[in-house]
Amino acid sequence: MADTYISDFGTILLFLIGGAIFVSIGLLTSRLLRPNRPNPEKLATYESGEEPIGNAWVQFNPRFYVVALIFIIFDVELAFLFPWATVFGREELIAATDGVWGWFALIEMFIFIGILVLGLAYAWAKGHLDWIKPAPVLPKSRSKIPIDVYQRVNERKYEVKKQPSTPE
Repeated sequence: MADTYISDFGTILLFLIGGAIFVSIGLLTSRLLRPNRPNPEKLATYESGEEPIGNAWVQFNPRFYVVALIFIIFDVELAFLFPWATVFGREELIAATDGVWGWFALIEMFIFIGILVLGLAYAWAKGHLDWIKPAPVLPKSRSKIPIDVYQRVNERKYEVKKQPSTPE
């Protein structure tokens, strides 16, 4: 009788299939057990528990995303610094390698922090961290319509019609 072996890819495939089955069983079980009684209040949209005011398609300042990405980068840096500091602080590990391990770990971390500082300096030099940007350069339009016509249209006051209320 020959021994049968599963390759590493077969093992990964089995884990993926098992994970998909596990998630499917969980979702199916929750669908069967939960109550399903929708009403207008449950189907209404909300923002942090409050009814939304205005349109959801507002323009969002893209600088929020840049600041969030920089925060995530430095947050991940701290996630790398804490384990490094605990290993770097072990005297028996440094003494076992005649101090070579300690110098290697120290230089490695200075290089890591240096790369992050260079990235931060680049973002700072490019102005991504400046919250108040200089006045934007407005594109020139080649329209044959005079600019005062546009201004008159923009100055018009439009009547806002109220939406009919929904029955409760």
